[in-house]
Amino acid sequence: MTHMLTLQEIETVTPDTYRLTFNRPADFEFEAGQATELSIQKTGLKDEGRPFTMTSRPTDKHLEFVIKSYPDHNGVTAEIPKLGMTDQVAATDPFGAITDHGPGVFIAGGAGVTPFISILRKQQQEGEAQAQLIFANKTEDDIILKDMWHSMPNVAETFVVDEPGGSDLRTGQIDKSLLQELITETAQPFYICGPGGMVDDVRKTLGSMGVDDQQIITEDGW
Repeated sequence: MTHMLTLQEIETVTPDTYRLTFNRPADFEFEAGQATELSIQKTGLKDEGRPFTMTSRPTDKHLEFVIKSYPDHNGVTAEIPKLGMTDQVAATDPFGAITDHGPGVFIAGGAGVTPFISILRKQQQEGEAQAQLIFANKTEDDIILKDMWHSMPNVAETFVVDEPGGSDLRTGQIDKSLLQELITETAQPFYICGPGGMVDDVRKTLGSMGVDDQQIITEDGW
């Protein structure tokens, strides 16, 4: 089924990432963490659908997306900063394997954090137990919604960047030594989303640390 969404607000959250707010059709239902395929309703773009994650909560009256733009790719995301009020996009029914399985450890790389925005917002709304976010980016400026993560009382966040940054940032990669330092409990859900190579590496590392593969949630499934 196709749903027509009208843009109500667009704002910059990092130098190349945008938060877009749309109306929510009454029949558009989704689980926290799921995505939809969006097609910008402009000439030459209507058949160029791309998957994007809803970052609003399932109970919100609006639909929100946080989308990273890649101008050098000359594709759909390059058009995101050019969108204006009342522009429309077509959205498919929601899909995706990353959904809420309860508080746990959320490991993200770059724009891979987007499924976790909705899930952790939902968990905070419901007053669930402490969750842990380990979030890797190239620079401090690339951290999506950094202030929001700081404001969540039940989320313990660790930001990892390629180059030295502020006092609350770690430098390097999400590797075994970092995970062993930060993770004290392996019998809990582990959510991973980011570049394919990173997801594979982290999944293998967690396995070597004794995490049951059934406890790992990725787009490949539970």
